[in-house]
Amino acid sequence: MNFPLILLVLTVVTGVFWLLERFRFEPARKERARAAVNAFEAANREAIQRGEKKVLDAQNDLLARMSRQPWWLEYTAGLFPVIAIVFVVRSFLFEPFRIPSGSMLSTLHVGDFILVNKYDYGIRLPVAHTQVTDGTKPKTGDVVVFRYPLDPSMDYIKRVIGVPGDLVEYRDKVLYLNGVEQKQTPDGTFTDPETLMTLDQYVENLNGVEHKILKMKSRPSGIPMQYLKRIEPNCAYYDNGFACKVPAGHYFVMGDNRDNSEDSRFWGFMPEENLVGRAFFVWANLSDMTRVGSFN
Repeated sequence: MNFPLILLVLTVVTGVFWLLERFRFEPARKERARAAVNAFEAANREAIQRGEKKVLDAQNDLLARMSRQPWWLEYTAGLFPVIAIVFVVRSFLFEPFRIPSGSMLSTLHVGDFILVNKYDYGIRLPVAHTQVTDGTKPKTGDVVVFRYPLDPSMDYIKRVIGVPGDLVEYRDKVLYLNGVEQKQTPDGTFTDPETLMTLDQYVENLNGVEHKILKMKSRPSGIPMQYLKRIEPNCAYYDNGFACKVPAGHYFVMGDNRDNSEDSRFWGFMPEENLVGRAFFVWANLSDMTRVGSFN
């Protein structure tokens, strides 16, 4: 389902009816109502002149009934302000998403409802995805939502590991950026609530951004070639990891659940034009409301 397209169509359709209601339908109803009230008053005057009893004065009720908006306009023009506000907020300011998988554990849990800032990286037109304003560039450590490069109809969420020009190396499950090791400090274990698997937890300092990552000892550091969905010419693949030079206009992204995440290691670099926004806040989790809050 292309929800942005549906919302755009609803906004346009209800907006057309709102304009018609404001400048055509409503004035026409009021004019007819005024004409009916004038005729009602004229009939009363004639009745009085003939010495007949005055007709019951119900002109206010008549005016209200004839000016009333029909039901089909209530559900079109009447909904336009609400739909327009939702469209503007969702398209240009903040968009809600729900985390569907555990690839970002332990930072983000399955069922987390998050907010994504859609203007930090520049405002993009809905549906067309054309960038219309300049913004800041994603930084190493940012958690971003983007359209999956191999299927843009799907939204993914990962952490930015490398920006254009960076050399990203991953050896024996340790990251190196431009030759500098990104320190990992052991932080106990974490049990995945979905799979009940116990994983080793670390606090990783990624260019000054501290966040938690998970690793599984039984999984290899390197990616078997048969699992690669796209082989990048800017990458070299080894038994114990890889090394990638991030090209201009692209980013290297990975999940915090390092051994349970399909990310740039499998399908390559994320193009800048696929960016949706920066994830920054958990606003609800129906299974655990203590999850509410900001995150790194």
